[in-house]
Amino acid sequence: MRLLLVEDDAGLAAELQKALKSAGFVLDRAGDGITGEALGAGESYDVILLDLGLPGRPGLTVLRNWRARGLTTPVLVLTARDAWHERVDGLKAGADDYLGKPFHIEELVARVNALTRRAAGNLRRGLEVGGLCLDEDLQRAIRDDGTAHELTGTEFRLLRYLMLNPDRILSKGQIMDHVYELEADRGSNLIEVYVRRLREKIGKDRIQTLRGRGYLFPRR
Repeated sequence: MRLLLVEDDAGLAAELQKALKSAGFVLDRAGDGITGEALGAGESYDVILLDLGLPGRPGLTVLRNWRARGLTTPVLVLTARDAWHERVDGLKAGADDYLGKPFHIEELVARVNALTRRAAGNLRRGLEVGGLCLDEDLQRAIRDDGTAHELTGTEFRLLRYLMLNPDRILSKGQIMDHVYELEADRGSNLIEVYVRRLREKIGKDRIQTLRGRGYLFPRR
């Protein structure tokens, strides 16, 4: 899953980038409201983490502008813990959730995972499709016969994106946008390589290749 962090605190941003990468996310970052608004409107993200006290353009203005343009990407607002009015204003402006600073990274990761599942219409606690379970904490796939397979970071991000979009044809471009960072090296055959690796772990029939169209993860 690909996230956008709009946060002007460089130290906090670096800490979050390291923690979220370890949790299986890729993260783009903007340090001001103007850049953040442009990235959020112009790129494909699964969740946006938005601080409200931003230079250039306030976070609430950025959020209102996104929603006015029809952007439906889930937004998690980061606020000062005692600023209850900011939380209320953020929810009224279209935020999907909020988290008060300072916060525990584990809670942030749990909230982001919940938002991605909710956006995909999956209201279960975990991620399960057609008998295949994805352990998001340990980053492993568990087949219906109980066997578990450890996943690399890229394998985990790719499988999670496929499982959040079952029975939906996903183009290479869509997958790239949600699995790799904005400035990452995106070789033309990277997706094929990781799809092949996943098939070896979860079964050759679990990911279908539709020539000229993309990939499909069926519910079965």
